Amino acid sequence: MTIPVSHLTDPTVRAFVTALNANDEQALHGLLTPDATMTDDGSDRDLREWLDREVFSSRGHMGVESEADDGRVLVATYRNDTWGEMRTKWQFTVEGGKISRFETGQA
Repeated sequence: MTIPVSHLTDPTVRAFVTALNANDEQALHGLLTPDATMTDDGSDRDLREWLDREVFSSRGHMGVESEADDGRVLVATYRNDTWGEMRTKWQFTVEGGKISRFETGQA
């Protein structure tokens, strides 16, 4: 069962998922600190390059299955035009209403 994005607990994470699913690059980048970082399956990646490749140019979409840690850890079905669909885990570090780091990978 998928949790409606509007029901996600953390407002910054909710805005991130909303922007990602709407393919709204400007809104999503506006939620990140200037020095935000990320990992994919445990490897550090260039955040903006990764978002362009894995989200925006390939129409990424998250269907959230569960949340933990006050809404900052999500398990979601993630799909895009490059890789198809997979079960993923997302962990967000939020500071002052902005995401300073997220870690994602297969769940």
